Amino acid sequence: MTDFLKELLYLEVPTPDLDAVRRWLQDSFQPSIGHKTATPDGVLITVPSAIAPDLATSPPASDPPAEALSIFIWSVQRTTYLKVFRWGDRRLSGEAQLVQQLTQALQAQFPQRYPEPPPIDLSQQSIFEALADRYPQTVKYFQRIPNGEYDLTRVYWWEQRWREGVRSPQQPRQVVFQSQASAATPDYDLIYIGGALGVIHAAVMARRGYRVLLIERLPFGRMNREWNISRAEFQSLIDLGLFTPAEFESVIAREYVDGFSKFFDANNPPQAKAPVLHTPTVLNVGIDAERLLKICGDKLRAAGGDIWDETEFSRVEVSSNAVTVSAKHLPQATERTASGRLLVDAMGTASPIAWQLNGDRAFDSVCPTVGAVIERGFEPGVWDTQYGDVLFSHGDISRGRQLIWELFPGRGEELTFYLFHYHQVHPDNPGSLLEMYEDFFTILPEYRRCDLDQLTWRKATFGYIPGHFSGISGDRHIAFDRLVAIGDAASLQSPLVFTGFGSLVRNLPRLTDLLDTALRHDLLKARHLEQIRAFQSNIAVTWLFSKGMMVPTGQWIAPQRVNAMLNTFFGILAGEDPEVSDRFIKDRAGWLSFNRMALKAARTNPALLLWIWELAGTKDLLRWLGSYFSFTIAALMSWVFQWVPSFARQVQPWLEPRYPALWLWLLARSYALTYGMGRPLPPPPTIPASSAVSAASLKTPLKPNP
Repeated sequence: MTDFLKELLYLEVPTPDLDAVRRWLQDSFQPSIGHKTATPDGVLITVPSAIAPDLATSPPASDPPAEALSIFIWSVQRTTYLKVFRWGDRRLSGEAQLVQQLTQALQAQFPQRYPEPPPIDLSQQSIFEALADRYPQTVKYFQRIPNGEYDLTRVYWWEQRWREGVRSPQQPRQVVFQSQASAATPDYDLIYIGGALGVIHAAVMARRGYRVLLIERLPFGRMNREWNISRAEFQSLIDLGLFTPAEFESVIAREYVDGFSKFFDANNPPQAKAPVLHTPTVLNVGIDAERLLKICGDKLRAAGGDIWDETEFSRVEVSSNAVTVSAKHLPQATERTASGRLLVDAMGTASPIAWQLNGDRAFDSVCPTVGAVIERGFEPGVWDTQYGDVLFSHGDISRGRQLIWELFPGRGEELTFYLFHYHQVHPDNPGSLLEMYEDFFTILPEYRRCDLDQLTWRKATFGYIPGHFSGISGDRHIAFDRLVAIGDAASLQSPLVFTGFGSLVRNLPRLTDLLDTALRHDLLKARHLEQIRAFQSNIAVTWLFSKGMMVPTGQWIAPQRVNAMLNTFFGILAGEDPEVSDRFIKDRAGWLSFNRMALKAARTNPALLLWIWELAGTKDLLRWLGSYFSFTIAALMSWVFQWVPSFARQVQPWLEPRYPALWLWLLARSYALTYGMGRPLPPPPTIPASSAVSAASLKTPLKPNP
């Protein structure tokens, strides 16, 4: 008997019910050729021409005949996978038709499904009782997490709100209203809505002498995510005077030696296999997020700022000289109002302001992300806490998603896990946190050997992290008169790391400088505030990379396709100088390095272009060509006008007092030439709070605005 094996088919069957697929294969599927015999993991099909006379009417022997088709299944990631192999080196008559028949029959019997959470009434039952039937593992382990009932309720309602927003993008809830009347003298200069990323920026501005109010829906300091960053990136918060070096050391939960990126490649072609990518200075500093928020909150209050926590934003009314914010204090169910010169939206992905301003272009993609912080319980040797997983997959496409893990060590034995996937927003398939959590609790032992019942859980981590595929700087609204968005609400897309915290910290110096300039000169119209954005041309052009990690809703993609694409690119990064991969993952890749790696990827794996076209489609490929053209023009402009930033600082003393709007425009262009191309400059000198302009002078512009 020959030992030749030829793979004919590899399919994902989008169901966790392995037994149902096995029964269907053995009982219901009628192959178009050959004789079917049940095996422990599927069926064996022998073709009549290859069967000896005594086998034509009886089951084959335990050893396969020289020519036969073996169909077998297995399960990983709550998903079933199927392969068809031919025993023998000769093509069997009718094998192509059988493979096509099997594919069509499987896809008809086990179609792509996108389950929705059930409607619930928490006045009649607990969240655990409401979800136990649909999400048993999720309910079981949330009951072991401190504040688990509260957090699972938040997961449910966050998903419901997200689904509602995705499915009704043309009719977003109106929360921003314009008034022709003038308001009374504002209580504050700045009102921030959202206390996670918002408090970092708010504390910086309060220390510059501005009157600041922070409104936060949760108890202040509560976080549903952990943060990681590098020392070089965090340095910007030290340079801005928000943290001292000693305070920075106090918020470090763990600094590990190296971070790994590796994608499952057992089913990939040879050119799409890759070694581990080592990134020792990417996301290698685990931050104690709650301590960081406490320090920022303390400094905000010490600078005269106020914090209204457990207060939910309701609406904002914009007049000619102020914004009036209405909110509800949740514990007492009382209404609260405050007025300010400028509202800063830091509410993240769920921001109703972002939905209203952008309608159906609010977000192009999202990363549904779930996970947990685990205090202890892993056996020795499961993971060395000197290391982290930056990006890792342990299987192929699972129920229409390429699942990716992150692992970051924390204090002591703590480990923080995230499970996420890149997702194209679709009304029929908005992306589910609850489905992801059921995956998380089921497949965590596949990723890192453990007994979940022996683990000590500290808290759940979850959220929707958005992305916007920007072609040019102005194709997304981030401002209204006296209103500007930052962080995830502004939806700056970082295609690899995809984190609002890292993006905000990297761009905080320029956002602070631009916002400070606008406030000092009362340049608070939408046309002025639209310039205060963290757009980067070098990030905009890479959105196609993340698009290639999204399985289009309703489509069937080769299960190994996304892993093969990721390994092609990360294999190239692994072969580069470490500085190249460091700059790329930190959103600082330049035009030359981008083009050099893109050409190298095309040479290494010529099929890559076809794969990208299959996933992205013709429309998005053409759209990307526009982004690439804009990136090329921006790179040329950055080279030709590299003298502008230094020239701008030289003319600032003369230009700013006389033509403040022109100065803001020039300052924004200077940052676009540097930060916008991934080349941040040292921050401008910080204005100490003691010498900041007075509240009274802030109300009067230095010169009438054009």
